[in-house]
Amino acid sequence: MKKPILYCAACIFSLLAVRNQAEGQSFYDINTVQSINIVFSQSNWDYMLDTAYAGSGNYILAQSVTINGTTFDSVGVKYKGNSTYNANQVKNPFHIELDTYKDHNYQGYTDIKLSNAAKDPSFIREVLSYSILRKYMHAPLSNYCNVKVNGSLIGLYVSSESVSKKFLDTHFYSKDSTFIKCNPIDGAGPTTTTLPNLVYQGNDSNNVNYTKAYELKSGRGWADLIRLTNTLKNDISNIESILDVDRALWMIAYNNVTVNLDSYSGKFAQNYYLYKDGTGRFSSVLWDFNEGFGGFSQSGTIALNNTTAKMQMTHLLHSGDANWPLIQKLLSVPTYKKMYLAHMHTILSENFANGSYVTTAQAIQPVISASVQADPNKFFTFAQFQSNLTTDVSGGGGGPGPGGGSYPGISNLMNGRNTYLAAQSDFTNSKPVITGVTPSETTPILNSTIFIAANVTNATTTAVQLGYRYQAGHKFVKVQMLDDGAHGDGAAGDNVYGASLPVNSLSIQYYIYAENANTGAFSPARAEHEFYSVIGVNPVVADSIVMNEVYARGTASNPDWVEIYNKTNSTIDISGYKIYDANGNAGSKPKKVFPSGSVLGPNGFLVIVVDDADPSGFGLSANGEKIWLENAGAQLVDTVTFRAHTELQSYGRIPNGGSWQVLNTITRNASNTNDTTSALSLSETRGDGISLFPNPVAERLFFRNLTGISIHSVDIYDVMGRKTLHSTHDTNPDEIQVSGLPKGFYFLRLNEKESSLNKTLRFFKE
Repeated sequence: MKKPILYCAACIFSLLAVRNQAEGQSFYDINTVQSINIVFSQSNWDYMLDTAYAGSGNYILAQSVTINGTTFDSVGVKYKGNSTYNANQVKNPFHIELDTYKDHNYQGYTDIKLSNAAKDPSFIREVLSYSILRKYMHAPLSNYCNVKVNGSLIGLYVSSESVSKKFLDTHFYSKDSTFIKCNPIDGAGPTTTTLPNLVYQGNDSNNVNYTKAYELKSGRGWADLIRLTNTLKNDISNIESILDVDRALWMIAYNNVTVNLDSYSGKFAQNYYLYKDGTGRFSSVLWDFNEGFGGFSQSGTIALNNTTAKMQMTHLLHSGDANWPLIQKLLSVPTYKKMYLAHMHTILSENFANGSYVTTAQAIQPVISASVQADPNKFFTFAQFQSNLTTDVSGGGGGPGPGGGSYPGISNLMNGRNTYLAAQSDFTNSKPVITGVTPSETTPILNSTIFIAANVTNATTTAVQLGYRYQAGHKFVKVQMLDDGAHGDGAAGDNVYGASLPVNSLSIQYYIYAENANTGAFSPARAEHEFYSVIGVNPVVADSIVMNEVYARGTASNPDWVEIYNKTNSTIDISGYKIYDANGNAGSKPKKVFPSGSVLGPNGFLVIVVDDADPSGFGLSANGEKIWLENAGAQLVDTVTFRAHTELQSYGRIPNGGSWQVLNTITRNASNTNDTTSALSLSETRGDGISLFPNPVAERLFFRNLTGISIHSVDIYDVMGRKTLHSTHDTNPDEIQVSGLPKGFYFLRLNEKESSLNKTLRFFKE
């Protein structure tokens, strides 16, 4: 039995989204320091940016912004940040908005957020944090940029993807629902009392405890936020109807493990977004990690300081604090607490117990080392940059607060954190063990039922669950798995659990969760962010329309195509029929859909170009692949896995609508034939005294020379011009063994011994 396929939720996109993501990776490539040059026509640009920051918050018009050599004119620029901004420092954080005045974008991105590393001697806290977090939930891409203004280097910045509408559309498949930035409007500071901590403050949306604590980024949403806070406080049993609990658990687990306290888990309960996705639930997105890994020490309750020895806080921080209801209320539910512990264990084991985070950090350092050294306005010394991965650093620090701080050595802190947490009883308790996750069918038929089975030990027998959904972005449905011998689980009581799963879609995504009295476990461990998947197929139904010929060696002037054939003597309406390959079969684009009004006449042919620039276009693999034809009722009417063929061949049915085979004659939009002789336009005797036979040939090829000219050697070339055989010949007639050649067209060149003239014949190897 084949193993189920493991997928990451962030990777289940349309081809367009995948293309955009691939382009974005170049701008956020961690192995390359990007280059940005901002040009202002005004010499007092810094004063203008400071004034806008202190007042209107509006963008200042930059004459141009050049990104990696690409120049955009008339661009919006402003300073951003809270504790890292200071009017008296040269290197302030930037927010560049390419489309403020004109419709510009760079590789699909319009907002560029640049942090100045004022609170991070290592320069890697933010980038490293995002790289770890993306394993478990949707999070921005992040890397580095050298930034100049009017040609003068300001310094090295951290560039992190904006949590924008583009980000929402990519990860949540919508962008216009309730969207809330959970940061105090006026910034968080020592005197701040209005915090985005999700405490219920009544039903009045004008309450300053809402309007000053949260920033509404959408046109509506206060009622949604109030409903969330009310549900947290008064109706926790229904919290899953309004909150993606799994993603919230990942968020607080990550914050706690990595001592990321400038977050919901710290004093100001900030630096996250909430977006109401298509399931009607809020999903959380973390951002702003410049003070991650212990760079910020204010938990709000427990007294900590920024040294590696005193940053080891309880993993149940705020579990009893009403001022952090997201933590208090979720961890009060036993199953949620066990899921939270499972997520913490996964983060620890995958990054910190094995030391892989150090490997990642060490790979980042040489990429930026020269840029850090050249940074004229950095807040720490180059020696501190080099040492802070392992060693505590004091001093530095930008922003309006005290001009210095203490920043734990990242590896010292996290190695100690791992040791501390691993010793806690919640992490020494024996976990459920889930192995052998197997679907009863790896390619199930649509509208059938399959079973998912797994071996589960050390779990409460009534606490093994299957979570499944039919599409990325949908909510997982959870059902109990049973070890009763009646659910595809083998014998009763054998520790193999099973559950039935209706195949209501061609794509099914699933995971398994189990718990015991102390803790929980997921399979895959990163669920729900990662999951297993099975791809279903439509049952093939009888239809008068079939695929008849396929050409997959297309060029720009002759793209790949599929020929459709009507087997009847009547005209048939083919409106809504679809052709697609494996990507379309998985539920994502592209699919070629026949437009309304499409008809195919009696015994008629229709050629569909599939490899074109239209978003529905898809190329066919020259090595062969599977394609499907579906009717307007979403029923599969034909499928074929075509074979590889040369530029001079196609793959089709003989006779029309009959058996599939490689065709030596391309008969686009016409009756199929496999007449090699007509395709080659050869005669056995060439008229120049040389004959070649048999043609086509299976094993031995003969040529007869009646010219009297001596043949010195024979070369055989394929249609790509590659020499596949060479031999010398002195006898007449002669024999050439070609059984080892692959099927296809070839050219045989006879090289004359005493003349510069060569004779070339063409044959087909069958």
